[in-house]
Amino acid sequence: MDFHGIDLNLLAAFDALMSERNVTRAATQVGVSQPAMSAALSRLRLLLADQLFLRSADGLLPTPRARELAEPITQALRQIEAALVTKSPFAPEKASLSYHLGMSDYAAFVVLPALLEAVAIQAPGVTIHVHAFNDRDDAVSLLDAGAIDVAIGVPPTSAEGRILTRPVLSDEFTTIIARDHPAARRAMTLQTYLSLVHVLASPEGQRHGLVDQALAQLNRQRTLALTLPQMFAVPAVVARTQMSATVLKRVALNSPVGNQLVMFAPPVALPPIEFHLIWHRRSDGNPAQAWLRESIAAVTATL
Repeated sequence: MDFHGIDLNLLAAFDALMSERNVTRAATQVGVSQPAMSAALSRLRLLLADQLFLRSADGLLPTPRARELAEPITQALRQIEAALVTKSPFAPEKASLSYHLGMSDYAAFVVLPALLEAVAIQAPGVTIHVHAFNDRDDAVSLLDAGAIDVAIGVPPTSAEGRILTRPVLSDEFTTIIARDHPAARRAMTLQTYLSLVHVLASPEGQRHGLVDQALAQLNRQRTLALTLPQMFAVPAVVARTQMSATVLKRVALNSPVGNQLVMFAPPVALPPIEFHLIWHRRSDGNPAQAWLRESIAAVTATL
């Protein structure tokens, strides 16, 4: 097969470079040497009359022409693979392998217990290794490096063609105070809310959260008494103090001190938070990886 000097090997090289943004890793992905991958890139640049990938501190950056070509080339290669390669179905009950999951604290507390319960039944030979991350873009770095198979968290700040996402879980905010707090016996109006002292949980270390942004639009400001990165520590703090906090509802519901708290709808409009499955395009067609993603999606659908 030859279309004016472009063969499938060059298209596979382009797809790997787009996926990995690194010549060495792209060479490993397609099973060639680094010099061979560099030669393939040179041929692609000549044939397409475009640099395609530019070197930077963050790896190879695709040019607009490369971004334009990425999706149709990837789809074409996947269709050819589906037509020519017969893959054995993945049998989880017989599998003996390890998965590496990137999880924020929220996913570890809310999703992991139910996921491990399901995996123990369906795939008893599977081992799960969890890698923590806080910043949403850390998931992309872990996926690029091959350190994890899939992440569960809020979507990355910028869309990247090599990174795929799928929403699997949504949560809403609730305002919590101790059951014996004087404000627990009256409505949580904006005036009452602003009279309280507050806790802000920010895994990314921010000092200005979604609540503060919503209040700023009303030209109002709350009083912060504590900021901390561990969101699941917040209910215990609130239960033993006169502080208040606005947290995701499952954080309060999964807390061992949940019966010591009263929950209110926040007096400002706050958007729900969506958590996504996040994975690298290179693993998209792998049956074992697909099973893991579907297992996570099935578990989160029951939460």
